[in-house]
Amino acid sequence: MKTVAIIGAGQRGQDIYANFIKNHSEMGKVVAVVEPNDFRRETLVREHNIPQENIFTNWDDFFKREKLADLAIISTLDRLHYEPTMKALDKGYNILLEKPMSINKEECVDMVKKAEDKGLLLMVCHVLRYTPFFTKLKEIIDSGEIGKVVNIQHNENVGAFHMAHSFVRGNWRNSDETSPIILQKSCHDMDILSWLVDDECESISSFGELSFFNNDNKPEGAADRCVSCKVEDCVFDARKIYPPMKGGWPSTVVSEVQTEEGILNAISENEYGRCVFNCDNNVCDHQSTIIKFKNGITATFSLSAFTDEISRTIKIMGTKGEIRGHEGKREIEVIKFRSNVKQDKDITIHKIEIPVGGHSGGDNGLMNELFRLLENKSVESLSSGSKSLQSHLMAFGAEEARKNNIVVQVK
Repeated sequence: MKTVAIIGAGQRGQDIYANFIKNHSEMGKVVAVVEPNDFRRETLVREHNIPQENIFTNWDDFFKREKLADLAIISTLDRLHYEPTMKALDKGYNILLEKPMSINKEECVDMVKKAEDKGLLLMVCHVLRYTPFFTKLKEIIDSGEIGKVVNIQHNENVGAFHMAHSFVRGNWRNSDETSPIILQKSCHDMDILSWLVDDECESISSFGELSFFNNDNKPEGAADRCVSCKVEDCVFDARKIYPPMKGGWPSTVVSEVQTEEGILNAISENEYGRCVFNCDNNVCDHQSTIIKFKNGITATFSLSAFTDEISRTIKIMGTKGEIRGHEGKREIEVIKFRSNVKQDKDITIHKIEIPVGGHSGGDNGLMNELFRLLENKSVESLSSGSKSLQSHLMAFGAEEARKNNIVVQVK
């Protein structure tokens, strides 16, 4: 059994990673926590019976102590990843690091190099690699069933209410405070594309902007806060989003008190109750990216807030056939080419198993591999820092291309 320190006990750190460990006590135990928020820290302490001497409100005090655990899970906000990661590596901790690794390219490179120099595990939470859906896609591609891959069309359907919650009202609404959406949300997708084609990106261009969630589209008579708004047909009304979801995401992010009254009180005061057309958000609500890989494969990637469902869809075109995949429907369709339209279509449909755990099963897959690697004292992860670095370089390049209207050579 391995021991774990949680640095950042927010939704991911506590509800996903620590909760997995609690439910798989034969694998590990949370023995220390670093978290400035009293409620989150005390909740984790209570649920994992963490001793008083291993409870910290800041990482400076934590790192003054001798090494307390085999693994540090770093799930702080984007701009707060680099310092604790570097200090943890210096202390000899293996690390599970929430994505994005950093908002700075040089910091990403530094972390990877230090982990390699220290011979320690640096594993990044690129959970899509562990999902049954994308694992099956990779298996079909590698089998050669559709021949050589030529190009890919990939869509991230962010979901309208998810966009409103996380990227208009929430933590990742403003790139000046956190990171651009192509890095924060879609480094997952940059990673999965690089993994599927098994190569690095050569060049990238991107176009996108904030088109809808701004003051220009605020309905006439709309209030600055939903609790006092008279506009009845707004799907982004916080009163419609959060109270019906009490006890689960995203309501647990909004209020510590998970009752209808507690949630309504919270959205009357905090950022999650603001009108989506009157926030300080600046990240794109849609972005289209064109990618050329070194092996000649090209890909287009589109992220959009303007979808009802939260899912990913993909079309992979090869020299012998094509693949169409819908993550939300858990369905992959393989279509072989015909010689003429009179021939029957050669279609194979793969139904993907119902996943266990969040991110379509990726969260559990990631954590299972993490503890297997720790047990075997291995540092070669499917989502190691060195492998994950490529997706970050692509995201940095895409944002540079978008802002400057250029094609960026990814290095």
